[in-house]
Amino acid sequence: MAYTYEVGDIVKLKKKHPCGSFEWEILRVGADFRLKCAGCGHQIMVARKMVEKNTRGLRKPEK
Repeated sequence: MAYTYEVGDIVKLKKKHPCGSFEWEILRVGADFRLKCAGCGHQIMVARKMVEKNTRGLRKPEK
């Protein structure tokens, strides 16, 4: 399934973060993504290809 990633979206990934959360907020989109863990706030940079491969769900933020 092809997702359209935008800054502010919440992406659910296949593996969970050590804090226990599966959800990440997208802070930057491009060749690399900057993601912020929804559980603990840890930020990472990860290649777009890895995010696209491991995405299990995508939702828009609540306004």
